[in-house]
Amino acid sequence: MPNLDEAIRERAYYLWIADGQPEGQADNYWLNAQREILTTSVESSGSNAPAAAPTDTGLVAMKSAKKAKGARSGKSKTRAA
Repeated sequence: MPNLDEAIRERAYYLWIADGQPEGQADNYWLNAQREILTTSVESSGSNAPAAAPTDTGLVAMKSAKKAKGARSGKSKTRAA
């Protein structure tokens, strides 16, 4: 993709706008947009089927990342009985 950075920048901006323009999370939006763009690129180059459309917001991806981070750190929100 010749304008990869521009595509990521536009997607990150869209995600940021969709989430209400929160401050201090630019890196999260950039990384979510990068993941979506690269995943879509790999999926479309790896098969003849159309790639899945990116999600409307990065919220789902950010929540998934937080859950994974919590799982790796050994912290759990559930209590043992």
